[in-house]
Amino acid sequence: MPSVLVVEDEPEIRASLIEVLSAHGHLVRSAGDGFGALREVTRAPLDAVVLDLGLPDLDGADALRMIRGISQVPVLVATARDDEAEIIKLLDAGADDYLVKPFSGGQLVARLNAVLRRSAAAAHHPPAAAPGPAAGQGELLAVGGLVIDPRGRSAHLDGVELKLTRREFDLLAYLARHVDQVVPKRQLLAEVWREPYVDDQTIDVHLSALRRKLGERGSLPRYLRTVRGVGIKMVTPR
Repeated sequence: MPSVLVVEDEPEIRASLIEVLSAHGHLVRSAGDGFGALREVTRAPLDAVVLDLGLPDLDGADALRMIRGISQVPVLVATARDDEAEIIKLLDAGADDYLVKPFSGGQLVARLNAVLRRSAAAAHHPPAAAPGPAAGQGELLAVGGLVIDPRGRSAHLDGVELKLTRREFDLLAYLARHVDQVVPKRQLLAEVWREPYVDDQTIDVHLSALRRKLGERGSLPRYLRTVRGVGIKMVTPR
């Protein structure tokens, strides 16, 4: 049974989440504040954390960063904050996925199970040796001033290392392997996320984060161009 920590300060909501997850075969522990969550993370191994951001003692984003400082346990953030910039910050801070409140029990279970499957797959196939859809996955990828090292999982732009989350790196490397090709979002879902429960908004959030880190503006794209109604294309800057 997967062991899941639910971090939620509202007792009624916490009880409801525990009930839903327990009914779907998860072994659930809980905490009502940020420091309680940190104690639980260090107390015994966990398979995932469901983290509410509105905690009484710590901002949830701070709690997330502190969890990331001591553990790589997958974290699904539950938040009432639907601002894109805020979501990007959470993903940058180490969140594996997010749910915007209110959400159904079914949606929570589906997203959590998807996070658990991705975590299990990563454990069995470390990124440096994982097989990919294209040949030459271990070779350096160079597009203009962008250089990507798939084996070392690093990316540099004009000699400066980019600080990317795991998913941002996977997305950037995949697009670089298909430079000058329009990649449909459904292809990204199948080849990068490999999950049926990821929606277009999640891809858009990660693309926005990549554009920001590449120093792009929506009106002046250098590397990542949106082909409306079709997909995304990485191009070599002129």
